[in-house]
Amino acid sequence: MPTILCFGDSNTWGAVPNEDRRYGPNERWPSLLRMSLPDGYEVIEEGQPGRTTVHDDPFEGEKNGLRYLRPCLESHLPDLVIIMLGTNDMKNCLGLSAFDISRGAARLAQEVLNFDNWAKREAPQVLLVAPPPVYEIGFFGSMFIGGAEKSKEFGFHYRNRAEELGCAFFDAGTVVESCPNEGIHWQQDQHEKLAKALQPMVLASFQKS
Repeated sequence: MPTILCFGDSNTWGAVPNEDRRYGPNERWPSLLRMSLPDGYEVIEEGQPGRTTVHDDPFEGEKNGLRYLRPCLESHLPDLVIIMLGTNDMKNCLGLSAFDISRGAARLAQEVLNFDNWAKREAPQVLLVAPPPVYEIGFFGSMFIGGAEKSKEFGFHYRNRAEELGCAFFDAGTVVESCPNEGIHWQQDQHEKLAKALQPMVLASFQKS
């Protein structure tokens, strides 16, 4: 049974724009991806609101993705890890460029590709996903100053990091638009679009393995 781990932030967790709630189990993109795959595929949702790639958030506590990644890999022993992180790395308090954010995402991918466990013969594959552009508006506007321009560069830099690592890549910004009235999170139909776009890539990764 192929096991797919979706490792991300609030847009993997399923935060609803402008509402203090989460999309239901059959509305979030990892669940939609699972429903679109053949029987026997397992999709595990590992989204955490506020999660960064490799950085400690000075205000929000335990959000460092790298610190949690290895225990997560040991717990689930995935065959494929879909990494979509970087949006929270654009916060003013972290002061990172789009290039440096892509390096953080690549560090996570490298950790997966180097993962070794006695119960698994091969390291997991990686699908590195560049988060879509954001809007600087409303509550998040002052938290992500400069984020709109930085996030437009994600596709370019993440693609380069994926090529360096030899892993699969997808630019979510080619199919997903962040909510224009909120800036960061996605309306539900955008979850459907991402799941639809990733499905053939997931199937292809197991056909070649």
